[in-house]
Amino acid sequence: MTHTLFDGHRRLAAGSLPDMAVALLEASRSGSKWLLLFENATGRQVDIDTRGSPAEVAARYAAAESAPATPRGPGRPRLGVVPREVTLLPHQWEWLGAQPGGTSVTLRKIVEHARKAGAADEHTRNAREAAYHFLHAMAGHLPEYEEVTRALFAGDLDRMDAHMAAWPADVREHARQLARA
Repeated sequence: MTHTLFDGHRRLAAGSLPDMAVALLEASRSGSKWLLLFENATGRQVDIDTRGSPAEVAARYAAAESAPATPRGPGRPRLGVVPREVTLLPHQWEWLGAQPGGTSVTLRKIVEHARKAGAADEHTRNAREAAYHFLHAMAGHLPEYEEVTRALFAGDLDRMDAHMAAWPADVREHARQLARA
């Protein structure tokens, strides 16, 4: 479930982008007034072009999902290697040059090690940011919103739950889901 569709504070559906685009089209045709589609990975709203038939809308977003994310440029395309400029101090270049495998290999090893070491922290930060973006759009007007966001960024999800207790169930549940992703 990569996207979630809301009508006001009520969750209508969750699923892939093509499916949610069709659900959005159908909900708008049935007279729903306040439709918002969210990308679950980021918590951000997604704008959808609902012109055409349900099949045309689904095809448009199926094609968008299957398109390559970034075009390949210079470097070693098979490996996805892209050259960029790195600025270091002379003693850092000296140290890199003395490492087995050379500068590029050493830099790749350092980056991979740092990426793996910080993966849990990055995952937590991304989950909090996704929950915040969703909360900002859906709950900014609800009581205790500020306390909920403070608890979210403090990492106190139990306190966050307590402050959301009076909120609409679907908003509360989706915020919890994003924060705990």
